[in-house]
Amino acid sequence: MAPLSNQQFKAFVGIDWADTKHDICLQQAGDDRREFDCIPHQVTRIDEWAKALYQRFGGPIAIALELARGPIVSVLQKHAFVTLFPINPAMLAQYREAFEPSRAKDDPTDAELALDLLLRHPERFAPLRP
Repeated sequence: MAPLSNQQFKAFVGIDWADTKHDICLQQAGDDRREFDCIPHQVTRIDEWAKALYQRFGGPIAIALELARGPIVSVLQKHAFVTLFPINPAMLAQYREAFEPSRAKDDPTDAELALDLLLRHPERFAPLRP
């Protein structure tokens, strides 16, 4: 798969995962507005969310997340319109600290920071290979 800068993604997503829920920050290509959402950590709900993204935007869709494996990765990888970009958790933590010196962690903010990293520094991230 080509690097992010060579793709024509319809939307970009940052996900902060947790054991019971996933916080999401979404930005449509060509738009500066960001939307926030939260979905439960359930395979069927993650799958429904991904299908709804495709119905809304078509494809392809770039998704930044801190994982390279796990249930959410497995569910998302089965959709051909999704390209996953793993982000090192330590990198995300340091990026957060640059803007939140108090080191306060907030899941919706981490989802937005993952999205921000992907959009501002696409050369730093390679797509996850199935």
